[in-house]
Amino acid sequence: MTTEPPPGSGGQPPEEDPFRKQQPPSYGQSQGGDPYGNQQPPPGYPSGTPYQGGPYGNDPYGGAPHGNDPLAGMPALAPSGKRTLARIVDMILVGAVVALLTWAFRVNEYDMSGDDVDFGRSFWQSLVAAVLYMAYDTVLTARTGQTLGKKWLGMRVANLDNGTNPSMQTSLARAAVLWIPFAFCCACVWTAISGGWSYFDKPYKQGLHDKVAKTVVVSV
Repeated sequence: MTTEPPPGSGGQPPEEDPFRKQQPPSYGQSQGGDPYGNQQPPPGYPSGTPYQGGPYGNDPYGGAPHGNDPLAGMPALAPSGKRTLARIVDMILVGAVVALLTWAFRVNEYDMSGDDVDFGRSFWQSLVAAVLYMAYDTVLTARTGQTLGKKWLGMRVANLDNGTNPSMQTSLARAAVLWIPFAFCCACVWTAISGGWSYFDKPYKQGLHDKVAKTVVVSV
């Protein structure tokens, strides 16, 4: 007579019982534990921003392989009108600081004494303006992707290739293209040209400074 307990009698089930076999790992567990196989955000991707990674490597926009369509799945590009408004806000904020500093150090745009006009001071005011505008834009863009104007209007600067915040070097190059001509020669004309380029650029709505830095401005 056998001593094995009959099925259902409370004894241990035989080893070949299919319920004892280990279930295969869910798809994607080897990719960060996501059961759906979603990619994890690349290093530098801003926290709190929805990550729409797809099956094509580290492209956070879910684009096709080999960069065929970087816009696929990308957060909506920021409207050019909002970008212009954000830039005006930034210009007012930094311009107020420039005015205070140049007034405090008596670095005026020009001084008139009789028939003489001293334009030497205008260079120093332009230099102060260039340094402050570039520092403001570079530091904030590298840290969060947002100047104050962009933050208040719900936008941020992102690298076109992976959606992360631009590096300090990229942010500096972007700011230099925008602010050096503004401070020393072309003022608002250059700002209108560089920033206004986004009104006509397709498909990325890039200003000239974005093209140099390979960045885009997206809504958040």
